[in-house]
Amino acid sequence: MIDAHAHLWLKQQGTVNGLPVYDVGNGKSMFGDGVRQMMPPYMTDGVNSAERFLANMDFARVSAAVLTQEYIDGNQDAYLKTVRKTWPDRFRVTCLYEENRLPDTEGADGIKICGGRLAEQDLTKHAEVFRLAAEKDMFIAIDMADGDTQTGSLREMIRAFPELRIAIGHFGMVTRPGWQEQIRLAREKNVSVESGGITWLFNSEFWPYPSAVRAILEARDICGMEKLMWGSDYPRTMTVITYGMSSSFAERSEMLTDEEKNLFLLENARAFYRFGPQPEMSVIHHMAE
Repeated sequence: MIDAHAHLWLKQQGTVNGLPVYDVGNGKSMFGDGVRQMMPPYMTDGVNSAERFLANMDFARVSAAVLTQEYIDGNQDAYLKTVRKTWPDRFRVTCLYEENRLPDTEGADGIKICGGRLAEQDLTKHAEVFRLAAEKDMFIAIDMADGDTQTGSLREMIRAFPELRIAIGHFGMVTRPGWQEQIRLAREKNVSVESGGITWLFNSEFWPYPSAVRAILEARDICGMEKLMWGSDYPRTMTVITYGMSSSFAERSEMLTDEEKNLFLLENARAFYRFGPQPEMSVIHHMAE
């Protein structure tokens, strides 16, 4: 499997709504005006490292992952580029677009745009970052504002840069009204959708998230299964489920065919993010078996 949406940091130092986000120990972070469990509690030192993630990946039989970014974690460009250099076969990484300042793209594979957090929500006003990614043959990873708030302006950017690969995150904010409008953008040639955060969005239902699987099927009918990719949103979603559970809801579902699972969990991301052939991951038997 390939995970299309995960986060890493050595030190969290971000912001939300103008307030600070930082580690306070035992996997908890100050999140604006309150404390939230940001990581599993055994991450006592607040370090969300590649080594810890690789241990989870190996156990869950995930061969590779895409490291995205978020303002709430702070700019992690330097660390992610080091991770990319150290494990080139296992990771693709993004650099973070911070409003009105183009990122340093050296050593990165893509650029992350936190679309829903931009002060200027009209994405055509950020055309320079789309142009930069197109010129560098990078991909854009974008988490959009709910519903169709930004779909019109993103469509303009898609058509202005038709060869640019764009991955829409959080499965279009699938539990929000109008999410299908984001999925419809994936009818365009180089646009895909990844499911990072889908278990968070369906958290009230919990594993095995049958409504999430039904949403995947609805998206399939809108844009085609070949445009949909699995993502975990590690480590935030691991406060509720294990890393393996973030994919097994789809892997074990009887609503998806074996071919659909293979596309969703592996092949679509392998092609979109330009990974090489993926090795068969060994099964690690656990103590409950």
